[in-house]
Amino acid sequence: MSISAEMERINRHLMANGYKLTTQREIILRVLLENEKDHLSAEGVFMLVKKKYSEIGLATVYRTLELLAELNIVEKMNFGDGVARYDLRGEEQEHMHHHLICEECGSLQEIKEDWLFELEQRLEREYGFKVTDHRLDFTGTYKDCTKGECKRDRKAVS
Repeated sequence: MSISAEMERINRHLMANGYKLTTQREIILRVLLENEKDHLSAEGVFMLVKKKYSEIGLATVYRTLELLAELNIVEKMNFGDGVARYDLRGEEQEHMHHHLICEECGSLQEIKEDWLFELEQRLEREYGFKVTDHRLDFTGTYKDCTKGECKRDRKAVS
């Protein structure tokens, strides 16, 4: 889906919940959309926003990200490094996507497929529990990392 189409979808979602797509929210959302695979922290979003729109402060970025998380537009998550990161929720996905997280280099890979569908059905059938959402993160090491040959950047994703 294009950034324009995603912005329109998010705008409809905001309006349906009584919020407007302000200039600040639009700028922050565009940064998230343009850097979707990076799983940015609030500070990472702020640094990218600041390059183009210096008048937006860190507090505005934090407030906006918290609102977007409340409205399930983004998912606030922690990959074990103590930093909250933000990941956009796709309209095409009923649940949040999953992640592979390398403990050696911090590399992240998304898995868009819903591998837990059968488990959700079993939980409902056996326990009367209807799953409304889930997220699954796998931590480990890539084969290349265990050999010390990892070519990925070892710095944390900002």
